Order: sequence, then C-alpha cells, then structure tokens
Amino acid sequence: MTSASYHIANLLEKMTSSDKDFRFMATNDLMGELQKQSIKLDDDSERKVVKMLLKLLEDKNGEVQNLAVKCLGPLVNKVKEYQVETVVDTLCNNMVSEKEQLRDISSIGLKTVISELPPTSTALVATICKKITGRLSNAISKQEDVSVQLEALDILSDLLSRFGGLLISFHPAIQEALLPQLSSPRLAVRKRSITAIGYLVMSCSQTLFNKLIDTLKEELGKNISTTKTYIQCIAAVSRQAGHRIGEHLEKIMPLVVEYCKYDDDELREYCLQAFESFVRRCPKEISPHVHTIVQVSLEYLCYDPNYNYDDEDSMEMDGTEDDEGESEDEYSDDDDMSWKVRRASAKCLEAIIATRHEMLSEFYKTISPALIARFKEREENVKVDVFHAYTALLRQTRPTVSIGTVDPNTMDHEEGPVTMLQCQVPSIVKSLHKQLKEKSTKTRQGCFNLLTELVCVLPGALSDHIPVLIPGVIYSLGDKSTSSNMKIDTLSFLNCLLTSHSPEVFHPHISTVLPVVIHAVGDAFYKITSEALLVLQQLVKVIRPLDHVTTFNFTPFVADLYRCTHVRLKAADIDQEVKERAISCMGQIICNLGDQLQAELQTCLPIFLDRLRNEITRLTTVKSLTKIAGSPLRINLRPILGESVPILASFLRKNQRALKLSTLTLLDTLVKNYSESLTSEMIDKIMNELPALINESDLHISQLTMSLLTSISRVHKQSLVQVTDAILPEILVLIKSPLLQGAALNSMLEFFQALVMLDLPGLGYKKLLKKLKAPVYQTGATTGSVAAHGIHKQAFHSIAKCVAALTITCPEEALNVVQQFLLDIQNPCSSNCVYVLGMLKLGLLHILDLSGIEDLKDILVDSFSSQSEEVKTAASFALGSVSVGNLQEYLPFVLQEIETQSRRQYLLLHSLKEIISCQSASPATVQTLQPFVDSVWSMLFKHCECEEEGTRNVVAECLGKLTLIDPPILLPKLKSYLSSSSQLTRSTVVTAMKFTISDQPQPIDSLLKNCIGEFLSTLQDPDLNVRRVALVAFNSAAHNKPSLVRDLLESILPQLYSETKVRKELIREVEMGPFKHTVDDGLDIRKAAFECMYTLLDSCLDRLDVFEFINHVEDGLRDHYDIKMLTYLMLVRLASLCPSAVLQRLERLIEPLRTTCTSKVKANSVKQEFEKQDELKRSAMRAFTALLAIPDADKNPLVTEFLTQIKSTQELQSLFDSILKDSNTSVTDSTSLMDIS
Repeated sequence: MTSASYHIANLLEKMTSSDKDFRFMATNDLMGELQKQSIKLDDDSERKVVKMLLKLLEDKNGEVQNLAVKCLGPLVNKVKEYQVETVVDTLCNNMVSEKEQLRDISSIGLKTVISELPPTSTALVATICKKITGRLSNAISKQEDVSVQLEALDILSDLLSRFGGLLISFHPAIQEALLPQLSSPRLAVRKRSITAIGYLVMSCSQTLFNKLIDTLKEELGKNISTTKTYIQCIAAVSRQAGHRIGEHLEKIMPLVVEYCKYDDDELREYCLQAFESFVRRCPKEISPHVHTIVQVSLEYLCYDPNYNYDDEDSMEMDGTEDDEGESEDEYSDDDDMSWKVRRASAKCLEAIIATRHEMLSEFYKTISPALIARFKEREENVKVDVFHAYTALLRQTRPTVSIGTVDPNTMDHEEGPVTMLQCQVPSIVKSLHKQLKEKSTKTRQGCFNLLTELVCVLPGALSDHIPVLIPGVIYSLGDKSTSSNMKIDTLSFLNCLLTSHSPEVFHPHISTVLPVVIHAVGDAFYKITSEALLVLQQLVKVIRPLDHVTTFNFTPFVADLYRCTHVRLKAADIDQEVKERAISCMGQIICNLGDQLQAELQTCLPIFLDRLRNEITRLTTVKSLTKIAGSPLRINLRPILGESVPILASFLRKNQRALKLSTLTLLDTLVKNYSESLTSEMIDKIMNELPALINESDLHISQLTMSLLTSISRVHKQSLVQVTDAILPEILVLIKSPLLQGAALNSMLEFFQALVMLDLPGLGYKKLLKKLKAPVYQTGATTGSVAAHGIHKQAFHSIAKCVAALTITCPEEALNVVQQFLLDIQNPCSSNCVYVLGMLKLGLLHILDLSGIEDLKDILVDSFSSQSEEVKTAASFALGSVSVGNLQEYLPFVLQEIETQSRRQYLLLHSLKEIISCQSASPATVQTLQPFVDSVWSMLFKHCECEEEGTRNVVAECLGKLTLIDPPILLPKLKSYLSSSSQLTRSTVVTAMKFTISDQPQPIDSLLKNCIGEFLSTLQDPDLNVRRVALVAFNSAAHNKPSLVRDLLESILPQLYSETKVRKELIREVEMGPFKHTVDDGLDIRKAAFECMYTLLDSCLDRLDVFEFINHVEDGLRDHYDIKMLTYLMLVRLASLCPSAVLQRLERLIEPLRTTCTSKVKANSVKQEFEKQDELKRSAMRAFTALLAIPDADKNPLVTEFLTQIKSTQELQSLFDSILKDSNTSVTDSTSLMDIS
C-alpha cells in the first residue's frame, strides 16, 4: 500500500467515528488530499472514497454534509469514469428521495460534479450527461413536488450551459419537458424553465429551434394570463440566440408592440426588455422597427402616473430642498411598479443608442431632449439608468469628434450631432446641477460620470457653467458623510475639468476649490490622497500657466500648495502610488512656482536626490526633474547637480528602457539649460556611458543619445574630443544599418553637422568625409550588384545624407567634393557601390547650383546605360535633384531627353518626378516651377498611352503631384481626360488622381471632394484595367481620407461588390507544352475589390450594411489563395468589430474555414504548394480562433463539431494551440510595450 493510500485509509476510518468533529476533520483532510495535483488513487481506494463520501451526504451533521459535497468537485477529476457514473447515479436517486435535506444536498452535489467535469474528456462528459439528462427530464415532468422540479431545472440549466452540444439527441425530450412548465402556476418554475430554454436554444438544431419559436408565437396570441411568461421566454431566447431568432421577428414584433398598450406595468416591462434584447442581438432584422421601439420607449420613459413633477419644479423654484425630499417620501408607494417600466425604457434606449451609430443626428433631436428632461427622475435606480443611456449617447459621439479633429472635411457630414450637443449643454447642466447637491451617492456619481464623458467629447464645453458646477464639487468633497468612492469620482471629474478647460475660467473659484483639494490630500485613505495629488498638480498649472501670461494673483496659494505636498513627499511609510504622485506634484509646483520658493528649495531638492537613489521611485523622480530643468523660471538646481549627474549616468547602464529614455531626455535638458553648472568631470561620466546606447536594437534610444551628443557639442566643445575613440565607431556601425531612418537618421545628421562645425583635431570635414565613405570605398574595385558587397541599399542613402549634411554645413568644400565624386564615378576601376554613393550624394546636394560643372549632364545621362539597376536608379534620382539647383537650365534638358530618348524614358520620368516633388515643398519653389507647368503637362499627356504599365504609373504620379501645385486650374484639366477614347489614358488619369490624395489636409481636398465621384465613375468603365485602377484609387481615398468617399458609398458599394464575383468569361486555358494552365484575368480586379472592403472596415464601418458585406466575404472564403488570405484577415476584424452580426452568419462562415483546414495537397506537388497550403491553413485557423472568441460562438453545433475535429486531429490540434499561444503572447507584448512607453 502506498503512503497516500495508507493516509486515505486512516481518514476513511475516522469518517466512521461517532464523533462529528472527527468526521468533520477527516473529511476536511480528505479535501486537502484530493486537491493535490500529485495524488494517485488505486482502484480499491477510489471505491472506498466514493462510497464513504456518498454515505456522508446523509450524515446527521450539516457541516459534514457540506464538506462531503465540496469533496465531490476535486474527486471527479481523480477517479475513473465508472466511479463518476456511480456518484451521478446515487445523486440522481437521492434527488427524488422523500427526505428534503438529502434532496437539497444531492442537487448541490450534482451541480458541483457538472461544474467540475473536465471538458477535454468528451466521452466521460457525454456518458454522464446522458445519464443525468433522462432522469432530470422525468423529474421536471413530475409536477407533484415543486422543490424537486426547481432543483432539476437548475441542474438542467447548468448542464445545457456547459455541455449543450453533447446532448443533441436529448434536445427534443428536454424541450418537450420544459414547454409545459411555462404554464405552471408557480412563478419560480416558470422562471427557471425560461432560463433552461435560453441555454437549450444556444446549441439545439435549427428544426427544433423553429418548432420552439412557432409554439411560443402560437401561445403568445392565445391567453393574456400567460403572455408575460411567453414574452419573457422570447426575450431570453433572443438574448441567448439572437442570431437565430432574427428571421421570426416580423411576426413577433407586432404582437409585442400590441401588448405594450395593455394597462399592466409588469407586462410593459417585459415587452420593453424584449425590445432591448431584439435591438442588441438582431441588429439587421430589427432595423425596420427601431423607430417604433424608440417611440414606445420615449412614451414609457415619462410614464409616472402617481407623481406630479410640476409641483416639484415649483417647490424647487421656492428653494425648499428639504420639503422636496419629504414630498418624495410621501409619493413613494410600495405597490407602484411604474418605475420598472421607466427603467426598462431607459435601458432599451441605451441599447438603441449603443448599436445605431448611423442614427446619431436623429437621436440628438428626439432621444437627447427626452433623457435630459428625465434627469429629474424621482426613483434612484431609474435615474442611474437614464444617466447611463445619456452617457452611451456621448460615447457614440466621441468617435465623431475624433474623426473631425484628424480631418476637418469629415465634419461636413458629422457636424450635426456635435453642433446639437453643444446647443444642449446648457440644458444638461441646468438639469444636473440640482442633482449634484442630492444626498444620494449613486445620483451624484452618475452626474459626475456623465459630465466627465461630456468633457471628453467636447473639451471646453463647460466653460460658461463652471460657477454652477463648483458648489456641487465642493459639496461632494467637503461633506463628512461622503463615501470614499464618491470623493474619488469627484476628484476624477475635477481633474478632467481642469485639463480640458482654459485656466482663466477657474481663477475666480481657486480660493474655494483649493482648500477642499488640500484637505483631500491629507485624507487617511491612500486612493483619495493619490487622486487629490493629481488634481493638485493640475491646479498648479491652472493658477500659474507658463505658456501664457495671466493677471491672476497666485502668491497667496503657494505656501499652502507647497506645505501639503511636502508632507506627502517626505513621508517614507506611504503607498507607492501616493509617493509617485507626490513626487510628480512637487515637480510641477517647483516648475511653475519655484521662483516663489527659493528658501524651501534647500529642503525640498535633497528629498528629490534621495528619491533618485531609490529604485522604486527613481523613474518618477527623473520625469519630475526633467519638468523642473525645462522650466522657463530657471530653477536653481546647482545644489544637487554634483551628486545627481553621476547617478543619472549610472541609470544609462540599467536594463530598464523607460528609465534610459527618461534619463537621456533629462540629461539633454540639463546640458541645454544648466551648461555652466556642469563640470568636465560630470560630462565625461555621461560620455562614458553613451557608446553602448548607440546601436540598431533600439533606434529611439540611439536617437536621444545622438541628440544629447549634439547638445553637448554646442556647450562643451572639448568634451567631444574623446568622441573619436568610442562613440564615432558606434555611429559609423549604425549608419550601415538597414533599419536607420526617420528621427534617428535626422538626429545623426544634426550630430555630424554640429561636430564638423567644432573643427576639432581629427574631426574636420575631410576626416569625417573619409570615415563616412570608407565602408563603400573599401569594398574594392569589383563590379557587380550593390548587394554583393554586403552593404544594404538603405546604408547608401544614410551615408549619402550624412555626406550631404556635412557638405551643406561647409559650402566652401562643396565644389571640390562634387568634382572628386565625378572623378570617382568616371574612374573605370570604381565599383558600382562607389557609383551609387556618388550619384546619391549629388542628388542630396540639390540646394546647391551645380550647373557650373562641365559635362555633369552627360555623365548623369550616360549612367542610365549602366548594367546595374542600382546605378541607373541612383543616376535618375541624381539628375532630378541636381535639376532643382538650376531649374532654368536643367528642366528643359530633361524634357527634351524624355522626348528624344525613348529607351531611357522610364528613368528620365523618375528624374522629372523628383523635380516636381522637390519643387512642391514650399510656395517659393512652386513659383519657380510655375512657368514650366504647361510644357511639363503637355509632355506627360503625350506619354500617358505608353504600353508599359510601369512608365504609365510614373507619368500618373508626375501628373498627380503637378496637379497639387495648382489644383483649381489643373484638376478640371485632369478630369476632362476621363472622357478620352483611350483606355490607357483613362487609367493613367485615375491613377494620377490617386496621387493627389494624402493623409494630411491639403488645399485640393475640397475641390477633390466635389469631383471624386466623376473619377470613381470609371468603376463602370468597360475596360477591366481601368476598373482595377479605379478600385486602387478608391482604396487609397478610403484609407487616407475617408471623408472624400463616405457620402458616395451608397452608389459605389454595389459596383465594388459586383467586382468580387468570379467571372467565367475571364477565365481561359493556356497550353504550356504538354500541360494546360488555367489563367484568371479577373483575379487582380477581385483582389483589388477585396482590399477595398478590408480598408472600409477600418474607415467607414458605420456606413456599411454589415450583413451584405459578410455575404461577399463569404464568397471570398471559397476563392483563390490571395483572396482567401484577405478574407481571413477580414473575418478576424469583423469578429472584433461586429460580433453579433458575425454570430448570425456563423454556420455559413465555418464551413469554408473547415474545408481549408482539412484539405490536403497532392503528394507529387512542388514545395511551394505545400508552403502555400500551410500558410492558408494557419490563416484559416487564426480566423476560426477569432470567431471562437465571440461570446456564445462555442455554443453553435457546427463550431462545437469543428472544435472536436480539431482536438481529435494531432496536426490541427498543434496548429490551433500554437495560434492560441501566439495571440496570448501578442497581447502580453502589447501590454508590456505600453508599460515601457
């Protein structure tokens, strides 16, 4: 006998003791043993434990019984299947026992067993479920004992909710047993039957579901006495399986609307709850009835037959608040159920608001005034729901405002709701400010939450109402009876108010607000203190803003602000959050008011030094010191600089990214503002830490490091002497990185410019130039492609930009350097690398006039004949850029070459594109190009019918960029070519329009919005290629500037959807030797159409009929490889954006995914086919996991079936597990990234 078996045998013996305490302790010890992961029981021990626990269920002592029941949970996972069956059989028998106590304890036991059954062992679960289900159905049908019925219904609900999919064969019997219970005389039986039916419909077959709905519809019209139950049941079915009930709504809705008119408050409440469920779960099918539901909900929102609000208003006008409180008590009536009707109406309106973004403007006309009028609601529960409904309306408005801030043109169609909300702000405040003085905490919290949301949607909206709101804030903070949560909510609102409004509007109220906030900082509860410090920090910015001058006298408040924060700052035994907030708040006080605190700085700054040494508070302290160091008040930090700089330098070695970033920012600020206080020793300590920070693994840190070096070079010239030994080699390694670009590259350019201006020994222009060129010039004189030399293509651009930056800083060297470049280029021994670098350098010197250099044009044009593509591309760029330096001489030359050199046309057009791009940068350069616009335009249109698509694309880009120079003249000219008889011209013009669209606001936007419809009318062009480029242009507009196309979607979407269809007339067979190959000419246009659909999901979701959209996604799931991959991505997005709509179409979406995941590649296929199939399976499985994450998706029979198939196939199981792991890792990664940034 093993030690575990021996121990358990001892426990079992004690369980037979006559002493109840022995039995209790032994059972408790057994519980502990069963919960251990390592325990293993032999067959004999299993049998004895099961027998003993079942016996203890009949123990005379209730505590022993309860413990025995709890033991059943872990026991189920530790014993063999037949023992679990024994337990279940016994419990089911006990369920119909005559002993009430045994029945109760056994029903708890069954619930425990069901909740602990492992879902992975499908066979065991199926066996147990089948054993229980039949017995439960019989127990429900026996109506003699109601308590048995209730327990059976409870257990059946648990069973269906967890394992409904495994009981499909029992579903008809279960439904037969449940339906009669809906007419039971006992309310509890009816309610639990409804719950069980709700769980049943999640996994039952469509036939059974239809039968159930038909029965409910039939019964609904029969008898008014049972109507309430059947309406509740329909609502429950809708909540649990709304995606299935949608098709029956046309017949159900009129009946429910009719029953709303009956004079029965309970019936009205159930009808409104059903409406809410329909709105949330059947968004498409309920659309025709939304107006009716809104009217009914608005009518019953005000339904309060037992109370006269007019009297209340007149009493308020008399200012008798206490009397008003008494009048509420007088009118409260225990039998008055009308408040439930009003609450159901408010919830129904909230559901409509939350799901119907497209009706937002209408809501502000109809629902918003009604909700504002109901803020006076007397019943607290209803009032809170009214607030929730209005908050939902504000949340729906928030995306509207954010879109408007990105792109002003978007406000054209979204202006309605925002403007209407602004007009309604006074009435909102008028209705709410009365509530802010109410005794009810829930009411005041509701008010503050609503006002916080309002301020987030419309910053500054409450500027005129601050005097009315401040008394309510002070009341909630100053009242001794106010709860902690209430104070926290009030402080949170005050903080939001202060950050979103102009400081001047608060100045008259500082003397009343500040004392209560300071009192809150001293509160005993750390969360209140923390929130109050946040508000105090904001108040400091308000009483003395540093970005503009105010006349407000802030000096009387400085001492109090400092004193209360100092107490929290110096305390060591306080919560971490309070410590950090106190450091931030004191940092703000010194930053904004430090000139008034000269004496106090002597005691305060050493505390900052102490906090800097503490690992827990150092990051917050660094951020606060950055704020102080950057203050325009020039706070005296000399007393702590000597000790703090070495500490800061040591932080650069720490393995904490956020600390490194903040420290680099602080050091940069100190070097710029306190250079005279920084000694050479201090700078050297910083410099010693910098080389390790310059590498491609973290370009943001590299960027800040090089910015710090640039700042040091400007104030501590001699410290840069040591740059040659350690820092410069690291920079020269980084310059070769393919990742170097953007801000990091710009900071490198600034550093080189600052360095060359110092003219330090060994760091002059020529020495630096030599070091920069070395990687390229050392590759030798070999020819061949650039890639063959081991230097990435991006590195040539980085090196060339650095050389250009040095040369522009030292213009006297420019001519010599350019001539040397040209000699290097002309040297026949030079490698392609030298050639490419030379050309790029020339190109980047476009601000210099190089027209004085002889033969420059010929050298550049001759380079177009090189064998190397990299050289030709660099030469094209160089010619375009050099032309910018002297447009009068070079542009006519480029245009002439384009006309005469047909073989070099493509490269010359790239040069022209470079010229147009550079000249479009500023009004002055545009003016220089203006005289040439007509000749360039004419020349481009001569070449827009070129047979090569690549050349036509460059022509289109040139036309697009040229149009941006003078939109009022050139856009109509461009549009006129849409009527050209040449399909090549039409496609070029549409592509040119695409290049006029960018994600930033531009002068052309308003003109383009008026005529983009004509450009997109080419979606109906007879030519396939024109339609494809029109789709590409539409995609660009939808992605970069959705406002251009949002209003056109109604007419464009049918054309877009028509292009997603496979057209047999475009499929042809091509003979390739003995083989026949199928070519689909319509694939590219279908792919473009699906790409547009994917873009619309992100930019115009509120303008799409999601169900129509899903129909076409469904077609794509059965299309070509490329389109399948796109539609899988769309499914993942749809599952998170519109889960309820996807849930309704789940059956149709799962099947194609399943087909892909289970398909096999022919054994004799090439390697690429296997790789494509693996990628396809992975993407399909990723889409399936996204669908599985939708609430209630796992209750769908097809989903359950596919999931079972996945778990029974090793290949699919491993793929499924790896995708789940990836998704969890990506969530974790994104969270950690957020933490460190």
